[in-house]
Amino acid sequence: MTEQHRPNDTPGGQQAGQSHAKHHHETGPAAEETAAVVSVDTAGGAMEPSAVPASAQSGKLPGGPDTLLRRIFTGSGMVSVLAVFLALVIGGLLIASTDTRVATTAGYFFARPTDFLAALWNAATRSYIALFQGSVFNPRGNGLAAQFAPLMETLTIATPLITAGLGVALAFRAGLFNIGAQGQIIVAGILAAWVGFALHLPLGLHLLLVLVAGIIGGALWGGLVGVLKARTGAHEVILTIMFNYIALYFLRYLLNTPAFQRPGESNPISPILDPSAVYPQIFGTQYRLHLGFILAIGATFLVWWLLNRSTVGFEFRAVGANPKAAQTAGINVSRSTILVMAIAGGLAGMSGVAQVAGTEKVLTDGVAATYGFDAITVALLGRSTPWGTFAAGLLFGAFRAGAVQMQIQTGTPIDIVLVVQSLIVLFIAAPPLVRAVFGLNPRRKKPARAAKNTKAATTGGAA
Repeated sequence: MTEQHRPNDTPGGQQAGQSHAKHHHETGPAAEETAAVVSVDTAGGAMEPSAVPASAQSGKLPGGPDTLLRRIFTGSGMVSVLAVFLALVIGGLLIASTDTRVATTAGYFFARPTDFLAALWNAATRSYIALFQGSVFNPRGNGLAAQFAPLMETLTIATPLITAGLGVALAFRAGLFNIGAQGQIIVAGILAAWVGFALHLPLGLHLLLVLVAGIIGGALWGGLVGVLKARTGAHEVILTIMFNYIALYFLRYLLNTPAFQRPGESNPISPILDPSAVYPQIFGTQYRLHLGFILAIGATFLVWWLLNRSTVGFEFRAVGANPKAAQTAGINVSRSTILVMAIAGGLAGMSGVAQVAGTEKVLTDGVAATYGFDAITVALLGRSTPWGTFAAGLLFGAFRAGAVQMQIQTGTPIDIVLVVQSLIVLFIAAPPLVRAVFGLNPRRKKPARAAKNTKAATTGGAA
């Protein structure tokens, strides 16, 4: 009886087997290129592989075969940078549309288009230069201290944005939408302010109690949302939005009671905090920058360590990726939900302390301003990473600090900064749009090449 040949006994089968073995065991540049293609095709593991392999898709990535440049230009960090750049470009066009010189040159655009383009460029750059001078460095300042005053103001404004943004970002990583940073800031401000003006304690101890009271207040307000979410299944978005209103109206009520209203005042404002209860100013009284910024840096490092170096952080990320799988693996999802919301609330509470003990030194119904809502944008821009959120907080602090100077120097409406911030959110929420605008979309199909590869694979399989 003739023995049947197995596929691998034929020359073609042996070659295919050797090729298959080489594919699985090869190392070096070829393996790195294969890994890069898989990473591009799946967006770093965030998406399922496409039906057409990345190698068969069109669109050359900057850097050619260099895998490092591929990762840089297709990574989420670069998408965030390009989203900001695109928002600034569109914001510049909107700024130019309000300029009288641009309107005048538009009337004879076809006769001398260069005049229109020059006016367009000058209007946008003039406004952004004023924005830079109002947020980073003002060469017109009288002395070095005055020249760096805009940077100090940017860091001061960025402080509550960073800590509140960290609270939102941490919840995002655990799969929760913490829209309640506004309310958590308010409750933290209430407790911190009361400890600051009602108690009279020694220097050092008083400030420590103010900070602890604020963090506890924010943690309790956020943890309560976590308890309701874990025990009843109520959606955290609805809960946090409602808690924002509860906190705001509770604050307004308290500011009209003898316990919180400043004696002799009819306006809703608290007494001034004791000098022992306020943050010291880092560079002296000439700047408003206070100790809260140093604490914000420490909080950023703490959140980074929590997420990337601790067991609790791993559980948070596992619950955020797949709660059912995490529960199957033995992780207590309810406990993680409560804990992450409490920590997120405590981080937002640091923003409330920064406001009452660092910037305002009193409690008013505007203590939270819009920091809680802006923190959502900061966390989104930072891709819910600790240091990304820190950088995004600095950027938005610069926008806020420089907007006033931009309006004074150029007459550009201050609301244009809000438009730019909104555009950033729009582009951050649509990474494929940003990649498509800059030609970095790795998922564009190339039908002809895909069909050729499919035909070749079919022919090889038949042989």
